[in-house]
Order: sequence, then structure tokens, then C-alpha cells
Amino acid sequence: MKMKRLVRWVLSIGLLVGLGVSLAGCSNVTQRANTQDTWSKMQKRGHVVVGLDDTFVPMGFRQKSGKLVGYDIDLARAVFKLYHIKVDFQSIDWSMNATELHNGTIDLIWNGFSITPERAKKVAFSDVYLNNDQVLVTLKKDHITSFAGMTGKVLGAQSGSSGYNDIDTYPKVLKNRIKNHSAIQYDSFTNAFIDLNSGRIQGLLIDSTYANYYVKHQAHPEDYRVIQGSFPKEQFAVGLRKGDVTMRRKINRGLQRLAANGTLEKINAKWFGSNVDTPLLKK
Repeated sequence: MKMKRLVRWVLSIGLLVGLGVSLAGCSNVTQRANTQDTWSKMQKRGHVVVGLDDTFVPMGFRQKSGKLVGYDIDLARAVFKLYHIKVDFQSIDWSMNATELHNGTIDLIWNGFSITPERAKKVAFSDVYLNNDQVLVTLKKDHITSFAGMTGKVLGAQSGSSGYNDIDTYPKVLKNRIKNHSAIQYDSFTNAFIDLNSGRIQGLLIDSTYANYYVKHQAHPEDYRVIQGSFPKEQFAVGLRKGDVTMRRKINRGLQRLAANGTLEKINAKWFGSNVDTPLLKK
């Protein structure tokens, strides 16, 4: 019996060691992938995979027909058209965007992706192509006219969003005021608006680009109030693996060409009219 237990123990140790080696090997493969410059591979393959939250209007979302449309959809396609590369779009769990990028499931994060110090530790960023800020959306019937009006009220935010990060980073603005000092997390702003409209939450912290577009396209936009706060301004950029130096340079050059030839201005007008802040058009 002792010999059998000894054999089982040795086999178990062997399995654990093997598993450790396997996991370490996977980790090393992932690390190598994140330091590789994949531009030549993309050119040969003929397409690049962009990860997005496909409910984020107007940056990238699905129409009732299921067709994927949006500002970032048009912009990404226009940039890579310059290099004769097709763009495929992959819907992802937004809270896992950096993980999907590093695992190789996607090649880029291009979907109203705000630059933050935390994200900059994990991914590289292109030049800024759009400015944004976080706003509070409420229903006028709730008589909330400022961030201070959320005292004791329930707030919603999207998981993994820069807005949700702001809540913790600047607690005096909202966190210390709201009920339970914590926001309800949603996988998409679509679900958050459902709860706002039904009264389950009284405020929603959200990107101004989404808020303005959503409210404008509602049957009764006058029912909503969009409130500016004191969170820092944000900047949208494309997220890349840190090794993709050439792709970053190509995207930046592409954005500059679109700004110079009038394409960027046309895309702005299509999705935002004149109400948009685009740094590339100011240079």
C-alpha cells in the first residue's frame, strides 16, 4: 500500500510540474507575441481584426438589421484602405479588451478607447483622433441637475470603462455621494439605459459622444438631462500591442492623410455634425 501511495504521489508531482511548464510556456508565447512587430504579417494576411463593444453608439454598433456601423467603423476602414488591408470587427467583452489584445484574439482596440495611465501600462496608443468627456445622464422628472444631486441616489456605469475608473480615481466628484458609494456595473450602456428609463438607477455616467447621440435619437429627447461634471477631459485613440511599432506609425500616418484629404471631416459630419472636437483637424 505504501508503494502504491508513493507511485501516486510521484505521478501527481509530475503532472503538477508538467502543468507548470505548460503554463509558463503559454505565458512566454504571449509575451513574445506582445513584443513582435506584426505589420508584415497583417499585410500578408490581408486583414486586421479590431475588437469593439458593438453597442457603443455612435462609435460602433449594430443596426436593427444586424449591420455593424459607426464612426470608428468608418474611420478604421478608411485608414486601412490606404494600405489595401481589410478590417474585420470582433465583438468582445469590453472589460477584457486588453486581455483579448494580448491573447491575439484581436489586433487592435478601436472603439472610443480612452487613454488612461492604467491602460498605458498594458497597451500602446495611436495619436489622439477625438476628444471626449464623461457626463451624467438623468431623467428630468427626477430633478437631478448636478453631480451633487446624485447624493443618496443610484448610479450606473459600464464595467471596464474610463468613466467607471474615474469614479474610483476621483471619489469626491461622485463616489462619496452616491448610494453605497459604489456604481452599478453594466456590460453595455444599452442595458444601463434600460435601467435608467425604468427607474432602477437615477443617473448614468457615460461618454459624452454616446450620451449626445443616444439622447438625440430618442423619441422624446426632452425627457433627458445631460450634465457636465469636473472629471478630466478624455482622448480617444487606437489601442495596440506595444510591439506593433510599425502598425502604430501606419495608423498615425493614415489618420493624418485622412485629415488632409477631407475624409476625416466627412466622417465627422456624418456622425456628429459640427459638434465634435477633433485634434487632427486643428494641426
